Amino acid sequence: MVEVSIEKAGPERRAAFENLFQLYIHDFSEFWTDHSDGELADDGRFTNDICLDTYWTEADRTPILIRAGGHLAGFALINGFAHSGLPTDFSVAEFFVARKHRRCGVGQAAALFIIGARTGQWDIAVSRRNLGAQLFWRRVASSAASGEVEALDRDDDLWNGLILRFKVD
Repeated sequence: MVEVSIEKAGPERRAAFENLFQLYIHDFSEFWTDHSDGELADDGRFTNDICLDTYWTEADRTPILIRAGGHLAGFALINGFAHSGLPTDFSVAEFFVARKHRRCGVGQAAALFIIGARTGQWDIAVSRRNLGAQLFWRRVASSAASGEVEALDRDDDLWNGLILRFKVD
């Protein structure tokens, strides 16, 4: 497997996040056929309603770039928002690995580095329609958790889909 590394990104890397978000939204757009998310603007780009600014101004938010073999391969956004509505220290707000680097361990290695570096209660919400991501995050949570992984199925104003809750010691 290629060497995987993660790096906390400063605001000077914002353009990289904005570009990667185009790929991320493109991947997600297949799950949004029944609502307005994922439409292209007249300039041919997807609109991005994720407020990246807060990841460089709020203490509980962390922007991370993922590298594979030294090359940019994806990103993660970590915050403290709990889709479960339960007390949570950390949440994976967004996670993306470019298609070239999928299914070869890059995403799992990056996720385990990120989660393993932060002890506390984790809350990972996965879209109901994204079955591949559900399998991925179940594997990651099982590997990262210090104990049991609680799987919640939500369909309310906070979330529609799977939420995995676990602790890391």
